Amino acid sequence: MPEKTMRDAINEALHQAMEQDESVFVIGEDVAGCSGSSGDVGSVGGVFGVTEGIYHRWPDRCIDTPISESAIVGAAAGAALVGMRPVAEIMFADFIGVCMDQIVNQMAKFRYMFGGKSRCPAVIRFSSGGGFSAAGQHSQAMYQVMTSFPGLKVVVPSNAYDAKGLMLSAIQDDDPVLFFEPKILYQETADVPDEMYTIPFGQANFVREGDDVTVVAFGQMVPKAAAVIDTLAEEGISCDLIDPRTTSPLDENAILESVEATGRLVIVDEAPPRCGLTADIAGLAADKAFSSLKAPIKQVCAPHSPTPFSPELEAAYLPDADQITAAIKATLA
Repeated sequence: MPEKTMRDAINEALHQAMEQDESVFVIGEDVAGCSGSSGDVGSVGGVFGVTEGIYHRWPDRCIDTPISESAIVGAAAGAALVGMRPVAEIMFADFIGVCMDQIVNQMAKFRYMFGGKSRCPAVIRFSSGGGFSAAGQHSQAMYQVMTSFPGLKVVVPSNAYDAKGLMLSAIQDDDPVLFFEPKILYQETADVPDEMYTIPFGQANFVREGDDVTVVAFGQMVPKAAAVIDTLAEEGISCDLIDPRTTSPLDENAILESVEATGRLVIVDEAPPRCGLTADIAGLAADKAFSSLKAPIKQVCAPHSPTPFSPELEAAYLPDADQITAAIKATLA
């Protein structure tokens, strides 16, 4: 099986979906790359190159837009309502506030407001999260915020294999899907099949299996947690590591069954703690698996603060191996 980066896996998924279905098209800022400039059109493919090569194959289905997130998402929503399957790119998840009305008050509610007679099969892609020293306006995760809105499906891949399968599922889905791509993982590699495949939404992945502690992690925190768990295994501590893959729908059964078996829970996320996913899953376990808990639930996440610009401060801001290790050991103390 060939090894591919997450960036290339998503790019391959887009190419394959567009080849299979003529209703799929890409829209966003610079998705054609260098359009309107002296550069080679299609040579770049977005700020991170994820749409590279699409313009060369389908110039009429790769649409560069003005710098207007509300226009991008509004156009995608309208196209989806009339039978197209747009994949819209918003460069950074932080810009979701600019198109919040189109996502939350329109796309998320179409099916409900129209009595189930409409569908909105649109995907909105975002580069997400910290690790690039891109400061407070280009480093937020934001998927925890969007998970709170009903009517949206929210995807957070943690590796290249999942990214391709989840993207193909997202494009085929008849509901609006927000696809958060941890940008720090774009160049991380995994074995990814050349052929098309899908990964069902709401089906968590057990990255590691163990008996002592349940660890739930999201996005870029999954490989960090996996490395910690591998180190702790040398000390005789074994952990389940659950990657939910999608936060809405959330695979509650996988989390609860694991907690009932281990009796301990640690949740790891890069987003700040207040009203976030760590708190949400802690509440889920406290409500539905309280009698199984042998220790207090531990949440490992960023401080309630904007993301710092300084590389040293950002490294201290994001959860690290020491914090994850301490939380796991605290539940065993």
